Amino acid sequence: MGTSLNNKLFLFSIDLEDVRFLLPDGKKFKERVPYNTEVYLKWLDKNKFKCTFFTVGDIAEHYPALIKEIVAEGHEIACHTYRHIPLDKQTKAEFKADLEKNINALYKAGAKKIEGFRAPIFSLTEKTQWAYAVLADLNIAYSSSVFPAKNPLYGWETFGNKIRKVNEKIIEIPMTIGRVGPLHIPYGGGVYFRMLPEFVIKSKIKNHSAADNPLLGYFHPYDIDTEQERFMHPGINESKLYNYLMYYNRSGVFEKLDRIIEAGFTVDTYSNYIHNYLVL
Repeated sequence: MGTSLNNKLFLFSIDLEDVRFLLPDGKKFKERVPYNTEVYLKWLDKNKFKCTFFTVGDIAEHYPALIKEIVAEGHEIACHTYRHIPLDKQTKAEFKADLEKNINALYKAGAKKIEGFRAPIFSLTEKTQWAYAVLADLNIAYSSSVFPAKNPLYGWETFGNKIRKVNEKIIEIPMTIGRVGPLHIPYGGGVYFRMLPEFVIKSKIKNHSAADNPLLGYFHPYDIDTEQERFMHPGINESKLYNYLMYYNRSGVFEKLDRIIEAGFTVDTYSNYIHNYLVL
């Protein structure tokens, strides 16, 4: 299934969602997703990289021109459910209907070939692994939905760090996890990436260069948004601490990303990775 594994591959990805859509009165806040997505696209273009956008269905319906632009620039569109509802908040039948709606919205907006899936908030766990059968039924080829460590929200500690097939059709590519003090965290993405000092990330990345799997990172439009209005973000159990971290150090993301690239990592899509590099 491909050639040799690139151990300096950075599977940088965007979870393309608009948190306003999950708030009862969210539309009263400023629209920020198109602008922030453009900032990511410019960074990717500057470095001549292509990446994967795990995209929520309602984003495709509200911003079809944005999806067309992402596709036109050669990036991959993958699924992130239709309404960003965690898997444990749905039945198997509800999840299948939601994912079908997600897929249809993405194709209608201009997506070409949809192969990938990411569960909202990494909510694919031991208890919700029934989702893999649904993914197989809908011809999804891979998932990047597992947080293989303990976590206050969702985690599948016993899954392990290895990329593997979970059934005859689905490859699971779990998030990169590293030990920082007593915690095992995904240092290459999201709030963790923003929160950690640069020297810690550089140390982790240096060690990862000797690994036999790619470095994974995930980001959102809001991760770089220094102008977003303040509100309680959904999906964090009304935690004031987590909400503070949702806004922490957004201005430092691209400087840290540039350090990863300077360390010799290159960005590519998940689809290209599984077809041209992954050996199982």
